Amino acid sequence: MSELGSRIEGYLAELARRGVSEHTVRAYAADLAQFLEYLSPPETTPPDPQAIDVLTLREWLVGLYERKLATVTIRRKLAAVRGLFGFLRREGVVKTNVGRMVRTPKAPKTAPEVMTPGQANALVDGVGSGKPERPFPLRDRAIFELLYGCGVRVSELAGIDLGDIDRSERWLRVRGKGRKERQVPMPGKAAEALERYLCEAGEAGSRPALHSAPAAQAAARPPRAALFLNHRGERLTDRGIRGIVKFYATCLSGDPTIHPHSFRHAYATHLLAAGADLRAIQELLGHARLSTTQKYTQVALTDLMAVYDKAHPKA
Repeated sequence: MSELGSRIEGYLAELARRGVSEHTVRAYAADLAQFLEYLSPPETTPPDPQAIDVLTLREWLVGLYERKLATVTIRRKLAAVRGLFGFLRREGVVKTNVGRMVRTPKAPKTAPEVMTPGQANALVDGVGSGKPERPFPLRDRAIFELLYGCGVRVSELAGIDLGDIDRSERWLRVRGKGRKERQVPMPGKAAEALERYLCEAGEAGSRPALHSAPAAQAAARPPRAALFLNHRGERLTDRGIRGIVKFYATCLSGDPTIHPHSFRHAYATHLLAAGADLRAIQELLGHARLSTTQKYTQVALTDLMAVYDKAHPKA
């Protein structure tokens, strides 16, 4: 393995030790693998990290633009390379972080499309109604209620354990980016859906693995039980939840573009429209910076202008 390849592995291992989310580590691993491939033409070895300069990075960025990648994708790839060289600088391998000497492409300031309260409620209420028929409707309904009612990320939802739920006080403990924990209140409908999932269905039906898995497999499970399980009795993954959301969104609303994060956008936007404080929304979402939360003000202003244009006689 080349020195650059070895250093990339070291950097990814450090990210994992720091508790960076698995999704981010996977994305950075793919980005840096492509970066290594770019620097490794056929029958050649990549340069040592010390030999990579600003001109090299600019040529690499030009190649990304020529591939017509989205600006947000290019920004993430550049962030991965900057992180790598920051790691190399801390390790004493290079003297400067050349990644910081390259200008970050400006991302277009577009407000995310957000479901209206009516659309979000209609979709959530349709889950588990019997049409379409699904094997674990109570589980699926609880998933949707928590996504919209608590505004959690899909990775946070997949990571919830039974011990993270305070059913009496209706609080949910979630682990966000960097393994930071926060408490999120559960609204009435989400709590009711979760109660039906855990109590009425019991250990048969919505939690299939607890009755269908072989005894030896059940005994081998760690005591920390996942809240949501797949049909094999294993923790439901991010990808599994995305598949469930896409299925219902396609069948019930005819919109396959709806994904778990759509409900997070709707959660924040609808709270803001109802008068919730931006700082409170920041805490609920687990955003490290208020500027991340402020993008929802743009959505609210867009909706306000649409109402103005439709209703005001001078519009």
